[in-house]
Amino acid sequence: MSEGGFTPNAIKVLEARYLKKNTEGELIETPDEMFRRVARNIALANEKYGEDPQKDEESFYEIMKNLDFLPNSPTLMNADNDLQQLSACFVLPVEDSMNGIFDAVKNTALIQKSGGGTGFSFSRLRPKNDIVRTTGGIASGPISFMEIFDAATNTVKQGGKRRGANMGILRVDHPDILDFITAKEKENKLNNFNISVAVTDEFMKAVKNDEYYNLINPRNGEISGRLKAREVFDKIVFMAHKNGEPGIIFIDEINRHNPTPHLGEIESTNPCGEQPLLPYEACNLGSINLSHMVKENKDHAEIDYDKLEYTVRVATRFLDNVIDMNEYPLEKIKEMVYGNRKIGLGVMGWSDLLIILRIPYNSREAVDLAGEVMAFIQKISHDESRKIAERRGSFPNIKGSIHKEPMRNATTTTIAPTGSISIIAGCSSGIEPLFAINYERHVLDDTLIEVHPIFEKIARERGFYSEELMARVAENNSIQEMEEIPEDVRKIFVTAHDIEPEWHIKMQAAFQKSVDNAVSKTVNFRHDATVEDVKKVYTMAYDLKCKGVTIYRDGSRSKQVLATKNQKNGVSETSRGKRPRPKVTFGTTEKTNIGCGKLYITINSDNHGICEVFTTTGKGGGCHAQSEAISRLASLALRSGVPIEEVTGQLKGIRCEAAMIRKDVSNLSCPDAIGRAIESFVNNTDNGKIILSGLKLEFNHKEKEDRPKGNPNGSTYNNHAVCPECGHELEHEGGCSVCRNCGWSKCG
Repeated sequence: MSEGGFTPNAIKVLEARYLKKNTEGELIETPDEMFRRVARNIALANEKYGEDPQKDEESFYEIMKNLDFLPNSPTLMNADNDLQQLSACFVLPVEDSMNGIFDAVKNTALIQKSGGGTGFSFSRLRPKNDIVRTTGGIASGPISFMEIFDAATNTVKQGGKRRGANMGILRVDHPDILDFITAKEKENKLNNFNISVAVTDEFMKAVKNDEYYNLINPRNGEISGRLKAREVFDKIVFMAHKNGEPGIIFIDEINRHNPTPHLGEIESTNPCGEQPLLPYEACNLGSINLSHMVKENKDHAEIDYDKLEYTVRVATRFLDNVIDMNEYPLEKIKEMVYGNRKIGLGVMGWSDLLIILRIPYNSREAVDLAGEVMAFIQKISHDESRKIAERRGSFPNIKGSIHKEPMRNATTTTIAPTGSISIIAGCSSGIEPLFAINYERHVLDDTLIEVHPIFEKIARERGFYSEELMARVAENNSIQEMEEIPEDVRKIFVTAHDIEPEWHIKMQAAFQKSVDNAVSKTVNFRHDATVEDVKKVYTMAYDLKCKGVTIYRDGSRSKQVLATKNQKNGVSETSRGKRPRPKVTFGTTEKTNIGCGKLYITINSDNHGICEVFTTTGKGGGCHAQSEAISRLASLALRSGVPIEEVTGQLKGIRCEAAMIRKDVSNLSCPDAIGRAIESFVNNTDNGKIILSGLKLEFNHKEKEDRPKGNPNGSTYNNHAVCPECGHELEHEGGCSVCRNCGWSKCG
């Protein structure tokens, strides 16, 4: 830890994203001053109720300064700043009319400009090709309008600090559900959206019984068709296995716990899925650092429930005050928030707490403790909410709600992803297991190893610490096969990919039992996980009464510049550069005409995608040297992880004079022909991959609508997404992508 109790990485994130700067971009605030600024501002809400702000200001300041609790990022960034927009998440309705749709687009821009994320259900929109009686035309459907929201988000820069993030949801009984499931099959589509299918109990029952279910046209409520539930479910699972989306929300389970059913049904959640909200609702979130809620007792550590109770009570008062100090981007949102006063108190540092207590994450003991700890937090937060209600009154919409006694807040608990604030707190994220034990940090020309502090402490105490070992741990992301590390230590320091997916769901379900809202969690799969593995987890999440589930299979999604990964026993191992040419390849040779004769284009592939392209000219001659050079460069680019559409985009459309003269030539040039051949190969294979069965060549034949049309981010070798700002490997947690190196987050 550096001065003030912050890690060097926390200081870097604070300086880049949170601390005040002058007009020249120079820092004019320290972390301590930031916490004082936020505490003073939030405590001012006391004056509204005739209470002294001073006492709460000190309590608020202390729990933040000590990194025992941190509010969501907008509160840290914007409290007592020009924006004063303090909420992280909002849900907006999307009505089935042009005015309704574009009002939502406008409101989205206003919210995202102020630093909030937005969630939508597009289930009210009539399906594509449906009747539009006012114009005599046909409807374009929900997905086409989602693209408009996506484009709007692209143009809005959220206060210069937070990117736009959206959740798009469609009910499983909407007629356009099959198109929605595959809406993000190509990775250059809807990049500002997470998408989830709103699954009903009726649908899940039909899946289990292998029955058909009805599709309902939202325009008139009439049945517009039927689908076999199991086939739709399999399609959801297939796409999630392929690239992590769509997720699932169990919409009936969410509404069974809707605290204000008299105000309407919940249709959507915020971008990471942990906050189900009514239209125009918003919620402010904060998380307790559980790794600080411990005390030493003789020869072992145990949970300090007295400290935890104190922190929960102060944090509950803090979050309730945020509601009154918030500047809302829309008057309708202010009305809904003041009416229900929802807050979301959650946790971070759960994995660190288990390590301190010497409890493996993937154990029954850990799952039982999760239920115990979260039940305690919910009990205390509800009690504190009742105490606040005695002084300030219950939330106005309490009549007709599920609460039968005074309550200040319709909900008090949420488990949110904590990517950035957990970096500031120097703890593990949310309720996720460790992503890695040691990290490589690249600073200028130096590679620094950042070691998990508890692991380093144990390693030194037990005598197995060495710089060489720490470097190996950072390189491998797992210690489970390192026999020089004691077995009991290996059991405690498990990482996300060491843990079987079932334990992820068991942990999520244990927390969900005592959470008013929902739990944001990513079930991490190793690269070699099967579609059946994903299906098992989705089914298990429903059976255990989770409110939703998000999965990510290692290496299934590529973004930006890519770092390649080799796999050994399912564990990632970082390397850079091109993947080697395999000893055996399989492919096709296409004969095509160019301006100066015939060109034979051979494209070879293996299980990982296209690995080489080469060309031969016919007897008529041609630009042999040029076409060979292009082929070699294309092969190098594709084996190095350059997206296929970037390669083909550079080649297609190039013209040569010889082709322009001849009328019987469809290709514009040698490069154009090569680009078109690569594109055709991808579109007629499984992402450019050839499936090998012994020495027999098989193409992955599927139904036409199920066949992937090619991975626009290229043929990759277990490629992993890296941060667009610093190049560090991204972690997939809580339904989001987060960089633990610089604090960048896909979800803001």
